[in-house]
This record gives sequence, structure tokens and C-alpha cells, in this order.
Amino acid sequence: MVVEDNSRARQALTASISLQEGIQVTAEASNGVEAIRLIERHPPDIILMDLQMPVMDGLEATRAVKKNWPGIKIIALTMYPYYEPEALAAGADAFLVKGCSVSDVISAIHALFQNNEVDNFHP
Repeated sequence: MVVEDNSRARQALTASISLQEGIQVTAEASNGVEAIRLIERHPPDIILMDLQMPVMDGLEATRAVKKNWPGIKIIALTMYPYYEPEALAAGADAFLVKGCSVSDVISAIHALFQNNEVDNFHP
């Protein structure tokens, strides 16, 4: 699942990820509330979570997801590197800064999917 309030960024992320064999984006959301509604119906394995969004931000959404669906892995994705401690404290399994390469995103997805014990993946 891709959770990102900027529709262009969300579409670009989804398109880039969908080109990878073995990875399927099953849902997209523009804020945390929308994401949780979608997760209730079809929980994904991994969420790419923007941290700065309206309605419910990514930190609050991460806390809610981890409380209710602890098996879902979350990759925090933000423009602000200084959010890393807060994102990890909220329960994010990995932290990436926007602008990183698609291969970094794919590597994080593979690492989390293949090894449920990956601690704070950093490319």
C-alpha cells in the first residue's frame, strides 16, 4: 500500500514499484484515515507511509496500524530526515528520505518482506 497525500508522488511511487516483479501495490490512500479504512478490508504486507499528510498524519497512522495490525511492515517516507527517531518510535520498520532511488525503496520492501526481523533498514 502507498499512503501519500500528493497524488502525483503517489502515482509515481505506485508506477515505479509496480514495475518490479513480485511486488504489487494493492491499495493507495491520501491520508492515514483513508489508509486505515482500506487496511480494515484488505491488510497489506507492507505500507509506504508519508509522514506529513492532512486529516491523519503518518506518525499517528503508523501508531494505529502497529497497534491493530502489528504484522504489517511500515516504511516511513518523508522529505525530512530529522523525523527518523519519531517515525521509528511510532513503530516504523524502516525509514527513507524522499528523493532516494527507486532501488532503495525496492530494497527496503524486499528486506522487510523476506525477513520479518529486519531492524530499521537503511540503504
